[in-house]
Amino acid sequence: MSADTATVNRTAAPDIPAVDLPWIWMYHSVADPTGDPYGIAVAPDRLDRQLGWLRRTGRTGVAVSTLLRARAAGRAHGLVGLTFDDGYADFTGAALPVLRHHGCTATLFVLPGRLGGDNIWDPEGPRRPLLTEDGIRKAAAAGTEIGSHGLYHVDLTAVDDETLRQETLRSRAWLRELTGRAPDGFCYPYGTVDARVAGAVREAGYAYGCAIRPPAALPGPYALPRTHLSQADGAVRLQVKRLRHRLGR
Repeated sequence: MSADTATVNRTAAPDIPAVDLPWIWMYHSVADPTGDPYGIAVAPDRLDRQLGWLRRTGRTGVAVSTLLRARAAGRAHGLVGLTFDDGYADFTGAALPVLRHHGCTATLFVLPGRLGGDNIWDPEGPRRPLLTEDGIRKAAAAGTEIGSHGLYHVDLTAVDDETLRQETLRSRAWLRELTGRAPDGFCYPYGTVDARVAGAVREAGYAYGCAIRPPAALPGPYALPRTHLSQADGAVRLQVKRLRHRLGR
């Protein structure tokens, strides 16, 4: 299966032009960043300052599905997508209060195959617990969009077709059972995506897919680029990242 031959999901978001892409921020864990070799942890007070900058500059953080619907309706001015990958347990206790304080919402991409586990795919750094079923339901009840990050956090460009089907289709069904709603969004583990993987996500019924720096040959809602946010990002760095995004870099 390829992106060219995959069945079109008729409820999917409209194609997004290669220019004027939506600005989507990418977070992971909201916790003490000490001893973090991957730069995935942002302390709660740093998240607070980053979202404060967003609001002071006239922008609001929203879930990706909200952002895409607003764009389709021509009402996305000032909206920035906020995403949190992997479904770390600190989301409900550390991230949600900060999001509420700033009047923001977000998309949380979780791994239903690793509920209550930890980030076993990271060979170095601290073990970070993942949300349980109850934690995911709590996040959803608080207005967070729940999306799929696959089942087990594997590089989908390197798996066979049956594994790819399980990672996309089965994870969506599992989250529908868990939350009562089939997720609209999929996030590619490690940010890696190619035409086959994007096609599988589309065929599984998702409306969009989030990457990091997707290949230029994969424009549209199934290869959305994102800006990584780290502990080091203060106001100046955020402004630079905004400029780089506007330039398509």
